[in-house]
Amino acid sequence: MSVDWGLFNYWIVVILMMAGFYVVIAQGNLVKKIVGLNIFQVSVFVFYISMGKVEGGSAPILSDAVTLYSNPLPHVLILTAIVVGVATTALGLALVVRIRDAYGSVEEDEIDRYEQEQED
Repeated sequence: MSVDWGLFNYWIVVILMMAGFYVVIAQGNLVKKIVGLNIFQVSVFVFYISMGKVEGGSAPILSDAVTLYSNPLPHVLILTAIVVGVATTALGLALVVRIRDAYGSVEEDEIDRYEQEQED
């Protein structure tokens, strides 16, 4: 029995994407939601990198010996996305700190309860 490793990366993408999505939907803790978003984001990174890989491809440096080139654009886009992801995570965590200072909790249900009490 042989294993087809050609689709392995895509299975990892699906598993990471569903795990991250589940954490975002199921958890009430705001920090855990940010971690779930990061897991989801990593799955997109792996997907783009997997799509950009060409079997037997070489770096796009002109040479007479190389006939098959890999496209560097997906890798460059992922580098940019990583920087944006780090900045977004930092902003999200800063907002969580401010929410904790204002409400005394990072749990969604406790924040909702506090807001309901303030309205009444």
